[in-house]
Amino acid sequence: QVQLVESGGGLVQPGGSLTLSCAPSENTYSVNAATWYRQAPGKQRELVAAINNAGPTIYAASVKGRFTISRDYNLKTVYLHMNSLRPEDTAVYSCNADLIRRTATGEILGNYWGQGTQVTVTS
Repeated sequence: QVQLVESGGGLVQPGGSLTLSCAPSENTYSVNAATWYRQAPGKQRELVAAINNAGPTIYAASVKGRFTISRDYNLKTVYLHMNSLRPEDTAVYSCNADLIRRTATGEILGNYWGQGTQVTVTS
């Protein structure tokens, strides 16, 4: 069964940058739309950024101007480029995506979650 695989988390100093990526485990699938969420200890999960199948994006007010969500040209990977990171950005970041696989007889659609990746911003 296809899975959504995330990578790119880690430890970074305040003001630094990280790029997270999210891609299906099978390359017969494409990303139709995707959302990055994050959850810090003791807090509720919050939407960070989203991109839909036409390309428009939305951002949480707390990350607007610092984070950018994008997809590669063949719609196989979604990225979250994070700049000017702050300690309050520390959280587990998770990707949720609508994946699509086109077959000879139609389309297979499904919604998937990644495993989550830790981002820690500290000096």
